[in-house]
Amino acid sequence: MIKSDHVRLWNSCLQVIRDVVPETTYNTWFVPIVPLKYENKTLTLQVPSQFFYEFIEEKFVDLLRNTLYKVIGEGTKLMYNVMVDNSSKTTVNLEATNRSIAINKNTVQDARKAPSILRAPAVQDLDSQINPDYNFENFIEGNSNKLSRSVAEAVAKNPAKTAFNPLFMHGVSGVGKTHLSNAIGTRIKELYPHLRVIYVSAHLFQVQYTDSVRNNTTNDFINFYQTIDILIIDDIQEFAGVTKTQNTFFHIFNHLHQNGKQLILTSDRPPVLLQGMEERLLTRFKWGMVAELEKPSVELRKDILKNKIHRDGLQFPAEVIDFIAENVTESVRDLEGVIISIMAHSTIYNKDIDLELAQRIIRKIVRCDTKAITVDGIIDTVCKHFGIDTSVIHTKSRKREVVQVRQIAMYLAKKHTDSSSSKIGQLIGGKDHATVLHAFKIVKEQCEVDKNFRADVESLETQLRKRV
Repeated sequence: MIKSDHVRLWNSCLQVIRDVVPETTYNTWFVPIVPLKYENKTLTLQVPSQFFYEFIEEKFVDLLRNTLYKVIGEGTKLMYNVMVDNSSKTTVNLEATNRSIAINKNTVQDARKAPSILRAPAVQDLDSQINPDYNFENFIEGNSNKLSRSVAEAVAKNPAKTAFNPLFMHGVSGVGKTHLSNAIGTRIKELYPHLRVIYVSAHLFQVQYTDSVRNNTTNDFINFYQTIDILIIDDIQEFAGVTKTQNTFFHIFNHLHQNGKQLILTSDRPPVLLQGMEERLLTRFKWGMVAELEKPSVELRKDILKNKIHRDGLQFPAEVIDFIAENVTESVRDLEGVIISIMAHSTIYNKDIDLELAQRIIRKIVRCDTKAITVDGIIDTVCKHFGIDTSVIHTKSRKREVVQVRQIAMYLAKKHTDSSSSKIGQLIGGKDHATVLHAFKIVKEQCEVDKNFRADVESLETQLRKRV
């Protein structure tokens, strides 16, 4: 039997999609989709729920657009048939967003490169690349991010008119740096629509610069960025080791700063720990405000979960929320990933959302073995390992062996606990946060060049995991 056009076309799309997404993603989000019809250049797909439809549209719209162009051709549109009641088989038809309409993929790629922005378009024509879904209203505040948020709001209210220029925000992956930097851009665009605001990842900036060199348009590239009023660069650590890109950014930075423009930078580490970066840039990164976003506390994690669940129109039992918050400790991104996974399993396998389901999902996604590691436990473990009394670590002794034990304890506390650098310093010898950051850098560098030292540190980490 010859397959209908819509089945054949969707199967061809699946072959393309399967090659570019992980197997688990493919099985979770694409296998459940059922093709219903193809007519008038519109492919109608049935999906199992409203949540499923919204997730597909948010996360995979670019992949779908490029796939439709490749398999069917330009101008192809999507229509979703969404199952709203499984028992009665009730469905509704929802149009896909315009972003899913298939267009020439080269056009899409070109739109992300420098030549398309080098003409310095008028403000109303400038694509700021700001994500308006990231705003201050849905950024949940806690002690771990209170300072950064306050500074960010001050910058958004008076860009380039505060002492926070540049604003350098740092923290491990998933603590909200991208959200907060976009929130600044969103607020500035609301308050000052005449200002030229642009958000760009360090990786994309580097790609644009490389293209400008290849196309002999480097002057145009620099001139474009020098017209920006608010420049937001995410993940600035990716400039490490790329000397020519750093040199170019140095001149752009100087021009903007000297002309009263606002710079906002994010990084996964503070300037003092950035490797492969020119000293003149590191100096400038510290001119304004360096603010850390720490890992969220358990209470903040609960608030974030409740907000996310409410915003998505979902219902989770309180015990499930508590279990997730207590066990998913690394980042906000992990929290959101767990919610999505639980919803997907609940929808696809028609299971209630309960503690048993949450436990099974979390065991597969995150490690739960570091939640009980404390600074006191680290001090005790390190001192026993090196054979010194715990009281010695809190003295002002500058003996080499004491200093090393103190630094290792600070390094492990920074790596394995939610405590801030200031808190760690207070608990280990009454030191300040700069001493903790310096200790982290020293131990990290020593681990990279001394295998015996690294073995000692890894042994300590194993002992810490056994304690919990």
